[in-house]
Amino acid sequence: MPDVTLTTLQSLKQKGEKIVMLTSYDAIFARIACAAGVEVLLIGDSLGMVLQGHDSTLPVTIADIAYHTASVKRGNQGALILADLPFMAAATEERILANSTTLMQAGAHMVKAEGGGWLTPSVRLLAERGIPVCVHLGLTPQAVNIFGGYKVQGRHEAQAKKMLEDAQALEEAGAAMLLLECVPSELANRITQAVRIPVIGIGAGAGTDGQVLVLHDMLGLSLGSHTPKFVRNFMQDQHDIPAAIGAYVKAVKSGEFPAVEHGFNA
Repeated sequence: MPDVTLTTLQSLKQKGEKIVMLTSYDAIFARIACAAGVEVLLIGDSLGMVLQGHDSTLPVTIADIAYHTASVKRGNQGALILADLPFMAAATEERILANSTTLMQAGAHMVKAEGGGWLTPSVRLLAERGIPVCVHLGLTPQAVNIFGGYKVQGRHEAQAKKMLEDAQALEEAGAAMLLLECVPSELANRITQAVRIPVIGIGAGAGTDGQVLVLHDMLGLSLGSHTPKFVRNFMQDQHDIPAAIGAYVKAVKSGEFPAVEHGFNA
């Protein structure tokens, strides 16, 4: 496929065509995902759980993300590469600039930071210096100890209003994309319609501009017994991994996934 850029993603939003994102951590899966039509490869700090075996994303370092970003870069065949800023990597403007530089030099085309409106100055700083930013709102796993677990965010009106205001402020500051995790479907729809930049969802219903899943989740692989509500096992009806990823791409593009049962109510 032709190289995917921010312009490509913006065009897909304007046309109403869903954007497909999938986590990737190495060269061979990056190549397989590209061949299947995945448009954005996310080097997520989820690698701390699915690759390293930790019980949260907190132990992941910027060196870990940079290593896997470079690996994905070598296997990439035209997708846009999005790299996570792990725990505390975006804590100050100085740190987010230095850490984002490291990830861009490792091969990322955009960085992703978890947070809210407080990231607005950092987003502006990076955008002015040529580093596109995706801001992760809603359930932000790096703040799991504040939330008291992995809980849906935005169910109360005050919280929903704040998330919408943050989304608009971040867009105004120069954010290139938003990612909403475990947000009520109706709120996710409101945010998607209120901003001009692409909005990707995971556990945020079908109304966002695109979807993302963790590679291991969509292949039905897990270290534990719990499967998140928003996950679908695309491997169970396919004969191999490339076919499973292809089925995921097709389901997102057609609107078949996510279904109503994969979302949350307010």
